[in-house]
Amino acid sequence: MRKLPALSAMKIFEVVGQTRSFTRAADRLNLTQSAVSRQVRNLEEQLGEKLVIRRHHHLDLTPSGIELLEALQRAFHDVELTVRNIMEKSNQHRLRVNVPPTFAKRWLMPRLGSLRRFLPEIEISITTELQDSLTERSILDCAIRFGDGEWPMLQSQLLMTERHIAVGAPQLLAGRTRSGPLDLSGLTFLHVLASTDRRYLTWQHWLVAAGLSHTDTRGGLEFDLLDMAIEAACNGLGVTVADRFMVASLMKEGRLMQVLDVEVEGHESYWLVTRAEQAEPVNVKAFRQWLHLELSRDPEPAGGKEIASKAGAV
Repeated sequence: MRKLPALSAMKIFEVVGQTRSFTRAADRLNLTQSAVSRQVRNLEEQLGEKLVIRRHHHLDLTPSGIELLEALQRAFHDVELTVRNIMEKSNQHRLRVNVPPTFAKRWLMPRLGSLRRFLPEIEISITTELQDSLTERSILDCAIRFGDGEWPMLQSQLLMTERHIAVGAPQLLAGRTRSGPLDLSGLTFLHVLASTDRRYLTWQHWLVAAGLSHTDTRGGLEFDLLDMAIEAACNGLGVTVADRFMVASLMKEGRLMQVLDVEVEGHESYWLVTRAEQAEPVNVKAFRQWLHLELSRDPEPAGGKEIASKAGAV
């Protein structure tokens, strides 16, 4: 048996550490102030170490108290996640999926009505935190990831590969020809950052395919999310290279228009990612079916063979 203080005393101390007050902790725990104080004092006696410094109107934690509070918060958080995961594993009426922010807003959100109609009995939870993972303790059911499809210990299935086109607001591009020689030097280029000090090469790849490789793309505006570059383009701030799938609805609405009939296949794709070597839950299987149904409805861009050959030359 582990020699640990009573779990109830440690939980009380966690609340005391959070509130820095016996009175506020007592209110939260529905106990008396004296009972909370006594539990903390008993814990200190068991450990042989002071945990709190009693001031006139508040409490301070000693270094040992801070250390114990941090350990308890981590432990209780892990226990909570594990319990929730166990409870949710058998819940076939909830789908928790993590997706990239731009994909969530530009592709998934316009189709949520279709998803709800396809899965009317399933509660859907969508997150966009990049740190969300599919570890065994995670409560996620699946994720959509952007990359090369190689994620250790995970199974991935290709959904769609990026098709880069240059777009801008119609009012910005008014009067400019969409075919033949085009001077882009008078336009502001909107860039997406691969890191804080480096841009993605999507503009360079597109300009090579368009026969405009000598265009100066210095300056312009930079964003850490494609969605922000797309929004800036919609507002007439400049032109950006974006995945056709992410801007298709905006082009249909007339908020964006394509700059030249040039499309370049990207080097990375969107993938449905699930846990490897694990039976696929019914809700994930249904979500997979819906994804493929929606993707089959997306029209193939014109000139697909020409586009592919241009992409290969980049």
